[in-house]
Amino acid sequence: MSLLNYEELFANLRMNTSGSAGDSRKSPHKVAMLLAVIDLITAGVILQNKIYFDQSLKDAFANRFKEFATEKDRNNPQLPFFHLRSSGFFHHHIKPGKAASYANLTTASSIGDINENIAYAYIDDELFELLSNLAVRELLKSALYKSLSPQDRNAILDLGKGWNWLECECTVNDYFAMLNQEIRGERYNKTEHRRNLRAKLNERSEAAIEFKHQNISAILLEMGQPYIAGYKPAFNYQHQLKQVVLAYMAGHSFELDRILETAQQPINLPVDSSIDWLRVLDQELPERIPRVAEPQRDYLARKTNYADCEMRNRSLGEAGEKFAIDFERYRLEQAGRTDLAKEIVWASKEEGDGLGFDIRSFNPERDEELFIEVKTTSSGKYQPFYITDNEVAFSKDRAPNYCLYRVYDFRREARLFMLHGAIEQHVNLAPKNFKAEFING
Repeated sequence: MSLLNYEELFANLRMNTSGSAGDSRKSPHKVAMLLAVIDLITAGVILQNKIYFDQSLKDAFANRFKEFATEKDRNNPQLPFFHLRSSGFFHHHIKPGKAASYANLTTASSIGDINENIAYAYIDDELFELLSNLAVRELLKSALYKSLSPQDRNAILDLGKGWNWLECECTVNDYFAMLNQEIRGERYNKTEHRRNLRAKLNERSEAAIEFKHQNISAILLEMGQPYIAGYKPAFNYQHQLKQVVLAYMAGHSFELDRILETAQQPINLPVDSSIDWLRVLDQELPERIPRVAEPQRDYLARKTNYADCEMRNRSLGEAGEKFAIDFERYRLEQAGRTDLAKEIVWASKEEGDGLGFDIRSFNPERDEELFIEVKTTSSGKYQPFYITDNEVAFSKDRAPNYCLYRVYDFRREARLFMLHGAIEQHVNLAPKNFKAEFING
């Protein structure tokens, strides 16, 4: 859901009214409760999307309630905590065995009704991510007081010459529209997307839009997600942009699940005759791109890691190895060594996993064996991959005769680049798993 959708919901809460028709006033309880929740998120008291009906919430509610209450209003925090369930974005996690009791409640007459039936409340995941941003919090707090004019809204979100939240939101939406098409293998026009997007932004150039798309690629890589291959990751991004991406991911879990499902679908091998082998080898290796340093936090929007899915996708792995073998035959034949091309061995298939390499081929210039490890992705060339301790050790022990083939963009127009020698020369190796042994010492 867009930020503006939440703004409308906040500005149009269903409020209890009292007094005569000509002098009716709205109860401040729901406004005070939501402001209290925002205050606790801002203060770092609420770190996860779990809002407990505890003393910190009651105290924060009391502080906000004093701003609005008249002598006729009573400090009853259980009422908004219960009735905000009608808002569409505020939900209750019911205690075990209390589903029937909770279903019979039409109001919370006492604090005991809350304590007995509700473990905690939570808001939409996307809204929780949105509230991590200061400008968004101010916008939604203001929406609780009044329905904002566009001028008021822009004043709150204004960042000078920087991209505001709504511009980032439009750009992220456009990026994911392209990513979905790319994952499904559909054609789309990046230039047309940029031009259409430009009309929704504050006089941004096409070059600025393209760089923002590259920023989104970098953020997705950090999150373990696929990215658009044509947008090289640029890591010096605006911190707010990452918050917008996280909010999008939190609110579009089904869409992200479909992307991951596509990553696990069986691979149809390219037909050899349709492959332009001259274009397959990419001589330009990935650059070492500096990563943005930022405070650590537990991201709500973290999804299943795309690289994890590809690592477990045996179909993708085998298809990539077959593709690499076909390329090797082409490479050796082009070097005039048809004899060596006939002796290539698909070692991982014929001799089993755990060798430390997948293909036994040859260096035609020196008539020496070449041990090839293949890592395949449907995403772009900067997508991280997993490599085992055994594979890393083998690459070091056999460095002069070792090469890792990184096959990328496999579902569209597969290409590969080569990393010769010990793998640690080319990439940063981050520890991922630990071996658990029932052994002392």
